[in-house]
Amino acid sequence: METEEQKRKRLQNQLDATHRWPCSFSFKFILPANPSSIAALKGMFSEAAQFSERPSRKGNYTAFTIVETVGSAQDVFARYEAAAAIEGIISL
Repeated sequence: METEEQKRKRLQNQLDATHRWPCSFSFKFILPANPSSIAALKGMFSEAAQFSERPSRKGNYTAFTIVETVGSAQDVFARYEAAAAIEGIISL
């Protein structure tokens, strides 16, 4: 069984093999459609980040694609780890 540290290292190696840092990276999230969750997500990214959002059919959730220039795989991990603190978020 792979430990969290081994999994992180494997993912870092995959990111490093497929990206030339710094580069634009697409982050994808689904979260409950409430203003505080959306504000928390948007607050994690720089003003230069490009946001695309799409509400679910019933309007209960919002899907986000966020494109931002990041400097390393560690920056990608940091964004996803910060997002994990938002209640109800699903990281893709």
